[in-house]
Amino acid sequence: MKSNKYLFTSESVSEGHPDKVCDRISDMVVDTYIDKEPNSRVACETLTTTNKVVLAGETRGPDIKKDFLIQKVRECIKDIGYEQKGFHWKNCDIDVHLHSQSSDIAMGVDSKGNKDEGAGDQGIMFGYACDETEVLMPAPIYYSHKILELMALDRKKGIADKLEPDSKSQVTMLYENDKPSKVTSVVISTQHSPEVGQKKVREIVRPYLEKSIPKNLLSGLKEEEFYVNPTGQFIIGGPDGDTGLTGRKIIVDTYGGAAPHGGGAFSGKDPTKVDRSAAYAARYVAKNVVSSKIAKKCLIQLAYAIGVSKPLSIYVNLFDGDVEKSKHVEKLIKDNFDLSPRGIREMLSLNRPIYQSTSAYGHFGRKPSSDGSFSWEKTDKTTIFKK
Repeated sequence: MKSNKYLFTSESVSEGHPDKVCDRISDMVVDTYIDKEPNSRVACETLTTTNKVVLAGETRGPDIKKDFLIQKVRECIKDIGYEQKGFHWKNCDIDVHLHSQSSDIAMGVDSKGNKDEGAGDQGIMFGYACDETEVLMPAPIYYSHKILELMALDRKKGIADKLEPDSKSQVTMLYENDKPSKVTSVVISTQHSPEVGQKKVREIVRPYLEKSIPKNLLSGLKEEEFYVNPTGQFIIGGPDGDTGLTGRKIIVDTYGGAAPHGGGAFSGKDPTKVDRSAAYAARYVAKNVVSSKIAKKCLIQLAYAIGVSKPLSIYVNLFDGDVEKSKHVEKLIKDNFDLSPRGIREMLSLNRPIYQSTSAYGHFGRKPSSDGSFSWEKTDKTTIFKK
């Protein structure tokens, strides 16, 4: 048998990255509306730049005042940790431009008479799972997230107080026979205070690398392949250093490039938008397939048309060449999962204010929480596929 060797890389960005600041704010708007009215409709985009935040989009639901939303935006920025001259939660200028949802969209989506509720848009969504990690996620993206998540936790506790909110990580792994065998390079770029230089930053971040990645995968990493702030310094960052927009980190949000992406972003969208809810459902199905042990990898594609309730197609790939097994799994999915927009929301209990926690460190590979967040990460349907 030939040895199949290749390198694969994935990156993550922290909650303080300008695009992630926008994702957090847009998901805060979704949560705020759903908290007051579970059937609210929200499509919110956020832009950030130096001491400026702009919200725009469409909503249908409770009357929420601009001043209330502005205060909630400031709370988001404060929680992330921005108290900098170029971007400060107290001083930044915030504009809110939200208006009513288009009546044309509402007509297609709403249930009426004999018409079931339709999808909020056309499009394709993918779900993926693999047995590379305990949470059934590809290893490079999972470990990239973990590094930044642990850094942020200690920064907020004051343990890593020389670090600032904006950061990125990147993990390259060697695969042998389609299994991750070792880490070959790591890049960590993190915003820091002017008081510390590159050498000190390297010392600060090294423990997070070692806490995040198993020793057997990290043991072969050469010192010269561990890159920290390769430009030399990273003092100006966040929205002051680069403009941020909602929905620009769709590969970071999903599988780090290890699986296809339909192209639709998640943050800022209520769960009637299949860009979000159907991607969650596809992950839910794929994870239960792999958790059942009938396949080591599973890719699910769903396709929808605006205003139409049922998926137009369901595609299953188990990556083992067994066409009959894939067809069998496809039939089990059709027989056991309601993948209409309403069916998905009810199956995963998505009409809850659970979305801010998804806005950084990935929408997948996270632990289901008591508040209902990450319900799509449960593996409670494995018996369907074990049969």
